[in-house]
Amino acid sequence: MSANLNLTDAVAASRLRDAAPQARPGCPFNALRVRLRGVNLRPTRQRVALGWLLFAKGDRHVTAEMLYEEATRARVPVSLATIYNTLHQFTEAGLLREVAVDGSKTYFDTNISDHHHFFVEGEEKLVDIPGAIEVGALPLAPEGMEISRVDVIVRIRKR
Repeated sequence: MSANLNLTDAVAASRLRDAAPQARPGCPFNALRVRLRGVNLRPTRQRVALGWLLFAKGDRHVTAEMLYEEATRARVPVSLATIYNTLHQFTEAGLLREVAVDGSKTYFDTNISDHHHFFVEGEEKLVDIPGAIEVGALPLAPEGMEISRVDVIVRIRKR
């Protein structure tokens, strides 16, 4: 009986191995799945689809509403609530950077490096500031706290 169980286990393991997606060099969806697993996020169909929409176009800034419109155009069946949840999960996992422009407007940046932004008023557009900027003396953080990052948003508009 134990030999039979071992044979059954071996057959089951073989089937799982055959069914598992194989590493396919150059397959962007596979790379995205690996990236999600690397930050301990399960690569569900919706996460992979939204991740593809987010990361396939290079560095960019999107709102949840913008991503929802893109998903709708791409026929990805997903709710706005799922998009918000996914964006926050990606941010917590370190895949995105959240940039709050106003209390009511939040952008998600695929470029997670330290950098600052221009906000183009009237166009509601966020643009990376090229190069470094100098920030003057920072206040001391309250006791038991430390400054983790400084975000500078420079608001610009057409004359």
